[in-house]
Amino acid sequence: MDKLPKIALPSIFILIILVFTISRTIVKIGPGEGGVLFKPAAGGIVTDQTYGEGWHIVAPWNDMLIHKVRQQSISDEMNVLSVNGLEVKVNGTIWFEPEYSNLGNLIKTKGEDYIVELLDPAVNAAARSVVGRYTPEQLYSSKRDVIEQEILEEVRNELSGQFLNVKRVLVEDVKLPPTIKDAIEGKLKQEQESLEYEFRLVTAEKEAQKVTIEAQGKADANRILSASLTDKILQDKGIDATLKLSQSPNAKVVIVGSGDAGLPLILGNN
Repeated sequence: MDKLPKIALPSIFILIILVFTISRTIVKIGPGEGGVLFKPAAGGIVTDQTYGEGWHIVAPWNDMLIHKVRQQSISDEMNVLSVNGLEVKVNGTIWFEPEYSNLGNLIKTKGEDYIVELLDPAVNAAARSVVGRYTPEQLYSSKRDVIEQEILEEVRNELSGQFLNVKRVLVEDVKLPPTIKDAIEGKLKQEQESLEYEFRLVTAEKEAQKVTIEAQGKADANRILSASLTDKILQDKGIDATLKLSQSPNAKVVIVGSGDAGLPLILGNN
């Protein structure tokens, strides 16, 4: 019984060493991730190979640095100056992904925290450069999509050859000082009201033209009809009507030549 602890202690120690070694040797890389091997005793970061998803065996004296290689995004609020020196706050989101085959080069040159060391400064520099070309009114209203594209192009130029791909930039909000914002909104409201007033004027004018054209058409039609109805035509139409009435079975007396303008006079029409 006295010898049992002396045997058990080394066994436990060996088991602990074994578990530690296995945990250091077998490494799991998850979905959307990539691994870079770090060899402290043999040159540091291995740049010519990126390890993919799954289990990998690594020597206990080396480390596997695991990072996301799928598309990801960061959001930030930046204080920038407009073209006239007014400070505005721009809220934006940027989508990016590391170059998979160059993950080792990215970490070796920019460190594991490459988002802070590389991406953030590039985005801030691009935003300041682009926003500085526009007035607050342009930033607030009509230039949002143009600004996004220009920031995207500037960031890509800034990160060219840096092993990091930027996919898209979204400017979600532009915050102006309240007084400037109120002034811009007031101006936009006045412009909208002016456009609506002009639209009502044009609509009323077109409606008036329509009524005038219809009235003129009716007047022209009456004038043409009046000019075509001569006394001779009226007499002929009256005679035709008299003949049709005389042929009907109803009892009547027709006095020829006794009506106005010599038209027949019909009596006893039942």
